[in-house]
Amino acid sequence: MNTTFLETKALFELPKNMIYLDGNSLGPLPKSAVGRVADMMTHQWGEMLITGWNKAGWMQQPVDLGNRLGRLIGAEKNHLVVGDTLSIKVYQALASALAMRPDRKVILTDSGNFPSDLYMAEGLIKSFNQGHELRVVASDEIAEHISEDVAVTLITEIDYRTGRMHDMANISSRAHAAGALTIWDLAHSAGAIEVDLAKAKADFAVGCTYKYLNGGPGSPGFIYVAPRHSDIAQPALSGWLGHAAPFAFERKYRAGPSIERMRVGTPSVIASASLESALDIWDMVEMSDVRTTSMSLSDLFINIIEASCPMLKLASPRDATLRGSQVSFYFQDGYAAIQALIARGVVGDFRAPNIMRFGFTPLYIDKGDVLAACEIIGDVMQNSLWNKPEYKVKATVT
Repeated sequence: MNTTFLETKALFELPKNMIYLDGNSLGPLPKSAVGRVADMMTHQWGEMLITGWNKAGWMQQPVDLGNRLGRLIGAEKNHLVVGDTLSIKVYQALASALAMRPDRKVILTDSGNFPSDLYMAEGLIKSFNQGHELRVVASDEIAEHISEDVAVTLITEIDYRTGRMHDMANISSRAHAAGALTIWDLAHSAGAIEVDLAKAKADFAVGCTYKYLNGGPGSPGFIYVAPRHSDIAQPALSGWLGHAAPFAFERKYRAGPSIERMRVGTPSVIASASLESALDIWDMVEMSDVRTTSMSLSDLFINIIEASCPMLKLASPRDATLRGSQVSFYFQDGYAAIQALIARGVVGDFRAPNIMRFGFTPLYIDKGDVLAACEIIGDVMQNSLWNKPEYKVKATVT
């Protein structure tokens, strides 16, 4: 593909006088999404009404979007479906994996996993009430804790705080050698790094589409099931649209074929229209180019910030091949510092207790943005401009 990132940057709505380094939390608006959603509402919903499920392809949309997204993460065709939320998809994958290993009771995860994944696991264990255990170990010790009592590993590939990246292929291989299954949370991977689920022999994968993929606030989650499991995995959430024949209105549930069985609720058609616009942009680029440029931008950022802001301590791996597309720094008053930066047009985010986090997406961030951001960060930190009462008042969302 010959698309340049200068071309893709022009396709996003980027506020004037803002350098947006928080696409790892919420990606910016694709300009075409406004018209796409309006067209869906006016010409599809407005004119077709209920016939849009057939005429406009709403019912098929989750699988179609799954195939487009699957190209970015190495999923086999028709083995990834979009819908519901990431937390729902974690629950689905985990319940299915445990049912496939009924003689094992351990869910192995790490201390760097996203809390919501752990909450879903805890809730599932309580509802199952079959003696399962959520075993949490240090992030760098996952591989050595994969034992023969482990049913499944539940790991977020990229640590949401530090950007540290797990070795998916190695951990999956170790898990399989011990007879365990794997679930990979790709919330900070999809659209950020090169992922090859098929090559890594992942069993399940889940993720969201509102971060690097730019689907919009609350855009749907997704789930991947490897072909070898797709007709075996039994969905614990046996929703209407996962039924083999939804419109037969049978009294009892029959799981649909392959990935279709992992559908639960009615598709979010309006949100999916926005996601379609984002994927139009992703269709223009190769993940290898995204990854190479992202590493270059984040390396530049680290070098400048460390030279100009010694009070900030690097929390992310220094080696770009070992981290995702984010860079994190430790700072005791990180929340206030982030608020001061936002007030000056550099948007990052804060993760408790002391992490300042910045995301680098070449689709709309370039070298000029990085240099300008570093100048502002240097000014704020060197002159303690963050040390004001108004920057220390915690908002609901940090």
